[in-house]
Amino acid sequence: MHRQAIAGALALAALLGSAAAQAEDTLTVYTYDAFVSEWGPGPVVKQAFEAQCDCRVRFVALDGGVGILQRLRLEGEGSAADVVLGLDMNLMASARQSGLLAPHGVDLAPLSLPVEWSDDTFVPFDWAPFAFVYDTQALDDPPTSFEALIDAPDDLKIIIQDPRTSTPGLGLLLWIKHAYGERADGIWQGLQPHILTVTRDWSEAYFSLFMNGEAPMVLSYATSPAYHMAVEDTDRYQALEFDEGHYLQVEVAARTRHGEHPELAREFLDFMLGSEFQNTLPLTNVMYPAVDLGEALPDVFSKLIDPEVYTFPPQQVHRHRREWIDEWLRASTR
Repeated sequence: MHRQAIAGALALAALLGSAAAQAEDTLTVYTYDAFVSEWGPGPVVKQAFEAQCDCRVRFVALDGGVGILQRLRLEGEGSAADVVLGLDMNLMASARQSGLLAPHGVDLAPLSLPVEWSDDTFVPFDWAPFAFVYDTQALDDPPTSFEALIDAPDDLKIIIQDPRTSTPGLGLLLWIKHAYGERADGIWQGLQPHILTVTRDWSEAYFSLFMNGEAPMVLSYATSPAYHMAVEDTDRYQALEFDEGHYLQVEVAARTRHGEHPELAREFLDFMLGSEFQNTLPLTNVMYPAVDLGEALPDVFSKLIDPEVYTFPPQQVHRHRREWIDEWLRASTR
C-alpha cells in the first residue's frame, strides 16, 4: 500500500505539473504602445482572454504598425510573436510577402466594415477614416479641403506624422495621392509652410504637441473627438470633413507561421471579433469596432463626421509605397 500510495502521489504530481505547465502557456502578441497603455484596450483584453484561455498574454509594445512589421521581418522565423496586432491595410501586402504569417481560420461573418473583406490571413479589429482634428478654441474658420489649407495664412500650422514610421503618416500620404494623383507633389509643396513639425508617431503628435497647444490642427482620426466628448465631457476638439473625401484605415491582426502556440493564436483571433474585445474599442482605442455593436456603441459616435471614404488596394500600396514616399521627401525639402 505504501508503494502504491507513493506511485499514486507521483502520478498526481505529474498530472498537476502538466496542468500547471499548460496553464502557464504564454501567448505573445506584438502590438503598438497605445494599445497596451493604461488607457488603451490592452489591459482589459488581457484580463478577459486570460480568463477564457487558461493561459497568459504577453503584449510586446512596439512603435506603431510599421515598427511591428519591421520587428517581425528582423526576427524572421525565430520571432517570439504568436500574433501581430496593429498592422493596417496599407502594410498587409508587405507583411504577406514576408512569408511569416499563417491563415487565420476565423469565421469572418460577424464583420461590419465600410469595405468588403474576405482575406484569409488578416482579421480586422477596428477602423476609422483619417482626419485632421482641430481645436475649436484656437481656430474659428478651419479649412475643409487640402487646397483651402494651402490657401490659409501661413501662421495656420498643422502637425503630421512621418509616413516612413507611422501608419497615420502613411495614411496622409495615400490620402493625398488618392485625391490628387499626379498633382500630389504640388499639394505637398503647398502644404510645407503650414507644417509645424513631422513626428515619428501619432502619440507624440497628438498628446505631446497638439494637446499642449503647439498647433491648432493635427493629423489623427475622424473618431478622435469621441474620446474627448465621452471621457472628458468636452466638444472642444473636432474632426474636419474634407471635400476630397477621406482615406480609410482598417487595423488588422494575424497569427505567425512559426509561433509556439498556433491554437492559442487562432483562439485569440476568434476572441478578437467577440463582444468582450469589440466593446472595449470605441472609448479605449477610439476607433469604430469591426463588428456591429448596435446600441452598445457609445452615443458620442453619432456626433462624429461621416465622410466619404476610399482606399488603394494593398498590393498597389506595396508596389508604389517607396516611390510615393520619395515624392513626399522631395517635396518636403524644396
